[in-house]
Amino acid sequence: MELAQRNYQTASAGLEALFAASNPKVISFAGGYPDRKLFPTKQLNSAFAHSFSGEDPELLQYASATGYQPLRQKLATRMQQDGMAVTDDDVLLTQGAQQGIDLTARLLLNVGDGLVVEGPTYVGALAAFDAYQPTYYTVPVEADGMDLQALQKVLMTQSVKLIYTIPDFQNPTGTVMSLAKRQALIALANQYDVMILEDGPYRDLRYTGTNLPTLQSLDTQGRVIFLGSFSKILAPSLRLGWLVAQPELLHHLTALKGGVDVESSNLMMHGINAYLEHNDLNAHIQEIRACYLEKKNLMVNTLRQHLPAGCTVNDPDGGFFLWLQLPVGFDAEVFMNDTLMPQANVSFVPASVMVPGAGMTNGARLNFTGPTLAQINTGAIALCDALAQALTQPQRLRR
Repeated sequence: MELAQRNYQTASAGLEALFAASNPKVISFAGGYPDRKLFPTKQLNSAFAHSFSGEDPELLQYASATGYQPLRQKLATRMQQDGMAVTDDDVLLTQGAQQGIDLTARLLLNVGDGLVVEGPTYVGALAAFDAYQPTYYTVPVEADGMDLQALQKVLMTQSVKLIYTIPDFQNPTGTVMSLAKRQALIALANQYDVMILEDGPYRDLRYTGTNLPTLQSLDTQGRVIFLGSFSKILAPSLRLGWLVAQPELLHHLTALKGGVDVESSNLMMHGINAYLEHNDLNAHIQEIRACYLEKKNLMVNTLRQHLPAGCTVNDPDGGFFLWLQLPVGFDAEVFMNDTLMPQANVSFVPASVMVPGAGMTNGARLNFTGPTLAQINTGAIALCDALAQALTQPQRLRR
């Protein structure tokens, strides 16, 4: 039996690296997991029980592909408070932000169309995009976000349909795009007639400093599609996210969603809506921020104390990840598979799976939100010790 070509495209997307540490003996810095102790289990149980207490049979019936209106209204209100001029009519509820990536690609990308991504970028986005066989143009990530000079060179010389970016606590580097770059990115998109997909799952998770405006709030021509998610601020298994787009695009995206899954779960949407009605989400997010700030600081400090010469790690102001920069020529994927996991029982996500094609090997994404404080301390020291040993062996530097 011959499979469709898109299945071959996504088979090597590297998603397995996110779940490499299924062995409980392995300390995983790989998957972007929240801390399970922060899930508001009792409050969610109460909210879902409250939703279903009236035994309303409509909860078990088909509903709208757009999603439950009261929940869309609550999300619109939150986004308005964040400076985004949106209403519930601009919001589509999705199966996590991941579905928003897929729907946007499905709507905009023909085979061979130009797609700009940051290098490195979110491996799950690459897996979604791969199915539509775009022509990738990778733009480096600098300390203040996407390299816009490199982007402009691409836009001047290539036909580009879509730019995918994570401006707030970028996955995997943790960087934040500066206000000047946000404004310049919108100007470039206008000049070259390009759409922007703004992925914002970490926007609420700033631990120090003040948030900058979303790209969507700076958009004056309806070019930005914005994605949000409950996965990082409530629980991943809820599988509920949202998408914001201008009316014509939203109409097409809603029709596509109807063809994919008909609708998001009516039960889930009502339960989350009840949670938001009876609980203070902002207070819950404050609790998350305090916990993750402590974890981030521990991982950064431990790594900086023990990393061998030639290796560095950044210190982001929020999000889920640190970026580990390794010496030129070092192959992080080979190191993880041959040394780090089997000998040190630690895993991370190597740079090679976070860029289209080949070309980046000497970096790794480290998640600090999922492991415990004890695991962070033990795993970070073990990682540094393994790196120090590998760097003394020249054969470890290249595949």
